Amino acid sequence: MLLASRTLILMLVLLAGVPILQAFLSRRESRWPGLVLPLLTFLYSLVMVCSVTAYEGGIPWGPLLASFVLGNIPTAVLLAIDAACREKFR
Repeated sequence: MLLASRTLILMLVLLAGVPILQAFLSRRESRWPGLVLPLLTFLYSLVMVCSVTAYEGGIPWGPLLASFVLGNIPTAVLLAIDAACREKFR
């Protein structure tokens, strides 16, 4: 029970911390720090696509597309945060 509560607390801290970190990085004067987290999530989505391809043994287009789209939801959210924070520099 103690392990489950620690895991839940860690997940909540990460869930709240990543958007805060993204907003902090996006407010830097250079554009590149704000693109680090979206790039990492995009690369992770590519790993997910590769694992679907390796597991299914071939090119299953349905699961492949679903994995790519669902894996890039965090990328889209982080890019939206970046765009919102970069508005003051324009």
